[in-house]
Amino acid sequence: MSDKKSGKKSAKKQKRAYKKKYEKELRRLQIELVSMQQWITASGARVLVIFEGRDAAGKGGAIKRVMQYLNPRTARVVALPQPSEREKGQWYFQRYIERLPTKGEIVLMDRSWYNRAGVERVMGYSTDEEYERFLDQVPVLEKMLVDDGIILLKYWYSVSDTEQEKRFRSRLNDPMRRWKLSDTDLLSITKWEDYSRAKDAMFDVTDHEYAPWWSIDSDDKKAARINTINHLLSQVPYDTLDPDEVHFPERPAASDAERPPIEEHRFVPNHAASL
Repeated sequence: MSDKKSGKKSAKKQKRAYKKKYEKELRRLQIELVSMQQWITASGARVLVIFEGRDAAGKGGAIKRVMQYLNPRTARVVALPQPSEREKGQWYFQRYIERLPTKGEIVLMDRSWYNRAGVERVMGYSTDEEYERFLDQVPVLEKMLVDDGIILLKYWYSVSDTEQEKRFRSRLNDPMRRWKLSDTDLLSITKWEDYSRAKDAMFDVTDHEYAPWWSIDSDDKKAARINTINHLLSQVPYDTLDPDEVHFPERPAASDAERPPIEEHRFVPNHAASL
């Protein structure tokens, strides 16, 4: 076997081994997330997690893995569209505040009020006055949230320029992810330095001990997901609660009541049988 073929085989083997370790650790961490949620629900804690970063940095994938096995009744994702005309006339933070967690709830924000310091700043969607007012108000707002007892976590996903462009190109011919490739995403390539300066200015004003920014290297998506969940778990002071004892009831005997013939029901075609 040539060295080239041997090298490819070894790389594939390492990739499979890494994937297996990743899946094992992800499962362990997701079990802990469920335990954490049970404590949050029982204790009445409020947890707000903000996910920010460059386009295609892997925020969505991380959020998906955090949410995967959580009870959606007390955990939800907030991903707001562009503001309506009515919302544009409100105080900037108003539509975000309406979606803050209540007692016993986890809220994951897929982008947040930091849009004003990022895309709005770079793309010119907000005025200088609006931007400066935001920087003045956001530390005060976050201090109020923390003082009121909300556990606030802010994650910044950092991706390299080469990896970002690679991910953009991979979406181009993928019918399931093509919608994720917007004009604004593509402009982020040409405005890379502008986004870097905007991020630095934002960190300078909003990175405080009571609400620090936690940066995540996301060139390796799997590592980023594992690191996110592991850190999130370390920031919530939860206890593992013993689950309630479950007693399965005896199934009653079938009654003699006559039911409609099954042929009268409309079943969807069995497409699976044709596979």
